Amino acid sequence: MLNGIWLSFFLAAFAAALWQWLGMGDSEVFSRLVAALFDMARLSVEIVLVLVGTMTLWLGFLAVAEKAGLIRLLARVLDPLFRRLMPEVPSGHPALGHISMNFAANILGLDNAATPIGIKAMHSLQELNPQKDTATNAQILFLVLNSSSLTLLPVTIFMYRAQQGATDPTLVFLPILLATTVSSLVGLLTVAFMQRLRLHDPVVLAYLLGGAAALGLLLTTLAGMSAQALAATSSLVGNLTLFGIIILFLGVAALRKVKVYDTFIEGAKEGFSFTISLLPFLIAMLVAIGALRASGVLDAGLEGIRWLAEGFGWDTRFIDALPTAFMKPLSGSGARAMMIETMDTFGVDSFPALLSATFQGSTETTFYVIAVYFGAVGITRIRHGLGCALTADLAGMLTAIGVCYWFFG
Repeated sequence: MLNGIWLSFFLAAFAAALWQWLGMGDSEVFSRLVAALFDMARLSVEIVLVLVGTMTLWLGFLAVAEKAGLIRLLARVLDPLFRRLMPEVPSGHPALGHISMNFAANILGLDNAATPIGIKAMHSLQELNPQKDTATNAQILFLVLNSSSLTLLPVTIFMYRAQQGATDPTLVFLPILLATTVSSLVGLLTVAFMQRLRLHDPVVLAYLLGGAAALGLLLTTLAGMSAQALAATSSLVGNLTLFGIIILFLGVAALRKVKVYDTFIEGAKEGFSFTISLLPFLIAMLVAIGALRASGVLDAGLEGIRWLAEGFGWDTRFIDALPTAFMKPLSGSGARAMMIETMDTFGVDSFPALLSATFQGSTETTFYVIAVYFGAVGITRIRHGLGCALTADLAGMLTAIGVCYWFFG
């Protein structure tokens, strides 16, 4: 499936470029396509260079946590849930602990920590994979939940809104929370349907209802705060939790007589080899996305949607924010640039800018997640993984539009 999708990106870009050249007289279109290929190749290397540091750092700390037995403890806490959602993963397997930590990092908006932990989780799941080039059910569920990206504290989006002069940087907090919750729920339901998972199991329902109660409590607590207090709390909770986890790892390991420095170095050595192995997969995906962008295919799709919306007599303000939604599954940096451009063009507190920020926080960069997580373990047959992930993306996008009209009129 991934082979066909990758090829279709290039074919669509080529067809669009031919039309612009022959039909519209744009003789520069192919130079833009070629420039995009080299730009994306360079960007891939830059991403990998950044990941080398974060992977080395977090794999070192994870090695300490494993030696201290904390990963096994996390696995036991979530064992009843994942035995039902991931029945092929043995009870107490370290992968469950890695998955738990990855979800915690994503929920707190700690992207730099979530990616290396997620790659470690994918490697742990790959140990159980009988067909090394084909994604297992557990790996697909993990990937889809990552791509839907349930995030409670979207601190970076608050920061960008503040930089653009927003009167209330956290105004999009609840819309983002609602959109990303729906995206994650749809992702889970879609995978459950494809894999025949029993979500009505009492244990699964207990975990889901417990999570919903905790989310409701958090919303109730935060709802009474001022915008300034909410932004400060978001930043404090995220960073305090991150450093607190590090201290917990080191403290428990020291109490259990683990040689923390030596163990950190052993784990950190894996970071370099893990990260370098990602480069071919990352280049392959990003150059295809770059060609698609440079060819004008995305712009053409946007104009087609505007035409349809006008034909149905709909309000078309949401269309000005759609570049962020279209770009988000393809490129995180591209979507971020689209969001900032929308803020700059229409005003940071305009409807398109508010919707664009909600799009940015509602889902993850699906094709990047696939390239990194599956590429890290050499998986090329992703089965229903992409379809389920894109379904979750669509649900998040539609929810973001509805919620923003509800909140902002």
